[in-house]
Amino acid sequence: MCELCQVSRKTISRRGVMTGAAALLAASAVPSTPLRAAEPVGADNQNAIPPAEALDRLMQGNARYAAGESECNDYSAERAAREHAQYPVAAILSCSDSRVAPELAFDQGPGDVFVVRVAGNFVNDDGLASLEYAVEILNVPLILVLGHTNCGAISAAVKVVKERVELPGHLPELIKSIEPAVIAAHDTHPSDLVAATIDENVRLNVKRLIGDAPIMSGALAAKKIAVSGGVYDLATGKVRLI
Repeated sequence: MCELCQVSRKTISRRGVMTGAAALLAASAVPSTPLRAAEPVGADNQNAIPPAEALDRLMQGNARYAAGESECNDYSAERAAREHAQYPVAAILSCSDSRVAPELAFDQGPGDVFVVRVAGNFVNDDGLASLEYAVEILNVPLILVLGHTNCGAISAAVKVVKERVELPGHLPELIKSIEPAVIAAHDTHPSDLVAATIDENVRLNVKRLIGDAPIMSGALAAKKIAVSGGVYDLATGKVRLI
């Protein structure tokens, strides 16, 4: 190694140490504060509405979307005002499917819906914590579990249960979370097991959220939130409530 390279490395090393030490001292000087929601930007708190009104707002938006009459087109509007606060009217547990976009499907703009996505739209620990954050910190009045037609994750789960197919990687863990819905749907002897499982999966996850303690159950008991379920039709764009 040349002498110039050696000198440069030593200089950078000393500078990095000094910078890191300074940052550590600065961080230790900042007092810790409890987690809380951001202060309101304006006088009106947009999500301080009854759960039924929040659901109606979503369904009216979906009707506009399905009819090709969406209103939320200018996503740059009020961007600066949203920098320091958010007031979503609903938290949506949605599938990760690229054809499902809750903000678009319900004709809502940025800051209007708090979306948690996972293939198969089921509640896992991380997703539950995110939804608890939406309820406890962001004060959302509504949680909606949103399934969709022709769901690949559901189809895979049905195939695994019926044919005992082995999947690679971490896919078995995902399928295991959906299997209870497959079994529950199968017990009803439906003509279309995949479609029945999609509905049952929504119902089971709504039930799990309702039973979550203490945050969800407490908010439900106080009538601060409602938990609903629905299925998005890929062909029509319409959401059918369950």
